[in-house]
Amino acid sequence: MDLESVFARARERLAPVPREGLGRLVVPGGLRRALGGQPRIVPDGEAWRVGVLLLADDAVYEVGDVLRAAPERRRGFTAESARQRAQAAAMCIRGGFAEGATVNVDHTRIDLAAVAAGGASGPLDGRGETVTVRWTSGGARMPLETYLRERIDMILGG
Repeated sequence: MDLESVFARARERLAPVPREGLGRLVVPGGLRRALGGQPRIVPDGEAWRVGVLLLADDAVYEVGDVLRAAPERRRGFTAESARQRAQAAAMCIRGGFAEGATVNVDHTRIDLAAVAAGGASGPLDGRGETVTVRWTSGGARMPLETYLRERIDMILGG
């Protein structure tokens, strides 16, 4: 299977759909840290989120954490995880994302060459007759082309 062609067709279909931001964590060090620099999540490209995959112009990634950029607010949290998510959302604002923007962080690049050669990378598996994608945490697999077609149909509303 020619994975580059499969993903090129997917990108063509997704062309009218807005992309989401890719973010990269920056932690100031040295003098900047001493002067009060705070960690931030900065823009690092854009991609379409198609289920468990992020399709950028030049790469395919496995989805990591998805955040909604929001200003920092003082509030009580019932769970430590809620406090951490709020801090991460504020890091997106500090990094330059607009309030309300969807930001994908901790995404992992998929090695398409390894998959095409019959191996596996991230949720993609090229071992067998067809490339499959693991689309649930329980490990359910589906042929990649079917997965992309169905997910893009949902995104396009058809």
